[in-house]
Amino acid sequence: MQTFDLIIRNGTVVTAVDSVLCDVGIREGKIAALGTALGSATREIDATGKLVLPGGIDSHCHIEQPRADGTANADTFESATTSAAFGGTTCVICFSPQFKGHGIAERAADYHLRAKKAVIDYSFHIIITDPSATVIEQELPPLVAAGHRSIKFFLTYEPSFLTDGEVLTVLAAARKNQAFVVIHAENHEAIKWMTARLEAAGLTNAKYHAWAKPALVEREAIQRVIALAELVDVPIQIFHVSSEEGAEEIRRAQGRGLKVYGETCTQYLAFSAADLDRAGQEGSKFLCSPALRSTADQEALWKHIRLGTLGVVSSDHAPYQFGGPKGKQAIALESPFSKIPNGVPGLETRMPYLFSEGVGKGRIDLQTFVAITATNPARLFGLHPRKGSIACGMDADIGVWDPELRRTVHNSDLHHAVDHTPYEGMSLTGWPVATLVRGQVVMEGGTRGVEPGFGQFQARGIYPLMLPRNEFPTPFNPHE
Repeated sequence: MQTFDLIIRNGTVVTAVDSVLCDVGIREGKIAALGTALGSATREIDATGKLVLPGGIDSHCHIEQPRADGTANADTFESATTSAAFGGTTCVICFSPQFKGHGIAERAADYHLRAKKAVIDYSFHIIITDPSATVIEQELPPLVAAGHRSIKFFLTYEPSFLTDGEVLTVLAAARKNQAFVVIHAENHEAIKWMTARLEAAGLTNAKYHAWAKPALVEREAIQRVIALAELVDVPIQIFHVSSEEGAEEIRRAQGRGLKVYGETCTQYLAFSAADLDRAGQEGSKFLCSPALRSTADQEALWKHIRLGTLGVVSSDHAPYQFGGPKGKQAIALESPFSKIPNGVPGLETRMPYLFSEGVGKGRIDLQTFVAITATNPARLFGLHPRKGSIACGMDADIGVWDPELRRTVHNSDLHHAVDHTPYEGMSLTGWPVATLVRGQVVMEGGTRGVEPGFGQFQARGIYPLMLPRNEFPTPFNPHE
């Protein structure tokens, strides 16, 4: 009889393609066997009546991300990754920043030092805001070769946004170095123009953030960056799609055979622009970019998840305090909406919300839930086949879920370092009761089982979805 370090017995194992009642045998951090009567183990977890799911991968979260002024997000790597584990997530991809006029290598080295307190596995996207020759030709190639296999850029935000010419420079560099590209797509000049006129008219509350950023500024930027990526034959993912208009642009590109992938976030499914108009500066808790949309857009996003247009649902966890002298509330009292920090916390609530509102209410099935929270981000960002599913030889990154467990969300019960959650008071059904990373129980019964530093950096190599098609709109290959 085989022996294992740990066996998860009697649970229903769910992947992106099927479900089966069987046991999971784990040895040396890997899934070693699936079946029945597996033999003995040093430890067992009884999963009777529970679901055994791949550990979630949150491919879009801001954790202890430094800013040019020396401050950082509210969460540390310890608090953020702890909260992720309690929500069923076993790996995160966060952002190593660049400040205008500076390079990217020094910031990446600093970010690795910060991440040494992670309790789950992690990887980085490299943000490029200033594509100088030094950055593109000297600093980027060794970072990509070392496993930082994805690049992010912005089409809005001072001073981070890139011009179309700079976008083409970054896209070409990504293709040359075999890196994937992810994009914050909104039209900067349109937002800037609208913001100035709204504020001149005295329309300064958080509510008007959505007026400054209507869906069309997202739609236009998505259409434009897809065209630029098609020109130079570079696969891309559009981050945090918030509107039906934006999703339809991606759908059209996919229909033409382009390697364009879409992501949305839980906040765009859970909240609408009406939440920005809550009394007492409470609306500032919901201020994020792109802006929240209508309830019709919410239903359209669920539709595009089912269609596969939007293959990943992330948290875009961006933790800012509400209270305190530098919190959202104080800023909203004294300043217009354009000065309120953009972003909402959501690492711990991402998967429970999607399970409860998606699977529990029949919007998606279990296989789709696994796909959008684990398998698809693993494949899209080069973590598959070691992560993202449950199969022999893969990392034993697993969540044991009680599909009937009902909890009301209270910030006091969450594990992030933020003083609020936009999901406060929501009743959600379906929560993880144990989370394993590489076979180690990181969370069980409301207790963290590992010390800071257990998490490991996940270097990513070349993988199929990020490779170009080698098709161009003219006979000319601009890269040769």
